[in-house]
Amino acid sequence: MKKDIILAGVGGQGILTIANVLGIAALDQGLYLKQAEVHGMSQRGGDVQSNLRISSEPIHSDLIAKGSADMIISMEPMEALRYLPFLSPDGRIISNSVPFVNIDNYPAEEAVAARFEKFGARALLINADEIARTCGSPRSANIVLLGAASPYLEIDTEIIKQALIAHFAPKGDKIVDANLEAYRAGANCSLLAD
Repeated sequence: MKKDIILAGVGGQGILTIANVLGIAALDQGLYLKQAEVHGMSQRGGDVQSNLRISSEPIHSDLIAKGSADMIISMEPMEALRYLPFLSPDGRIISNSVPFVNIDNYPAEEAVAARFEKFGARALLINADEIARTCGSPRSANIVLLGAASPYLEIDTEIIKQALIAHFAPKGDKIVDANLEAYRAGANCSLLAD
């Protein structure tokens, strides 16, 4: 088993939370893990990106080479498109459809959506913000995306749920339950898409 995943978004969207939860889950499943992240401009609405490499065999580098990522999970559609050169020819994209418009020349939503359509079934573009609000936890859009990506990760769903519990337990049962609900809602999006 080997999964090279690029996590992308804008500062404050929870990219590093996804990385942490997946890291806990991978280690709990007995897998090897390497991670590299960039978040220097995150406090100013800049991009945040993490290379997450998970494998059943030892991993020697924490960086993902161009053309070899198995998946891009992105909280922002343009950030997903930014990392397309890293996606393998059969890689998947799981992205929030809601733009974070922080530049004057941000492309029209229709133009961005059209770029995703070229990937057919390998791209899943969902309104994670709305799904999270429906679950009663607007701040859990990142966990909705994690749920949507979960069928393609080759990590046991129950282990991911336990990692979510471990990550959010210090914040109390209400936060844990809200994030588990967001995770399930995201996983349902993937089941409906297949």
